[in-house]
Amino acid sequence: MTDEQDKGIIVFGRDITKIPCFRNSFLYGVSGGLAFGLAHFLFTSRTLRSVNYSVYSFSMITIGYWMHCRYNYSKTKFEVMRLQEMLEKQAMLEGTDQFPQTNQQPEIVDV
Repeated sequence: MTDEQDKGIIVFGRDITKIPCFRNSFLYGVSGGLAFGLAHFLFTSRTLRSVNYSVYSFSMITIGYWMHCRYNYSKTKFEVMRLQEMLEKQAMLEGTDQFPQTNQQPEIVDV
């Protein structure tokens, strides 16, 4: 790969292709805004108001999906960090006296 192929889209000094949830938020916002504006135009035939509704719905869908996606991303990231800490702690304690013995044989009960 050349250096030109690795470049992303830089906005304000930040590569927006690396931002989580950015792509999906804008895709859903654009498609939802376009659909809502077109549907409003088909029912009312008011061009200016349809364009305004299209922009409003684009903004609301994009912001709403962005907040929902980032909340889930942050929650998942926090859970992964906690799991990594627990795995590191288990690796440190494995083979020592402090390691909990959970590999006990289950009791067999005759019925």
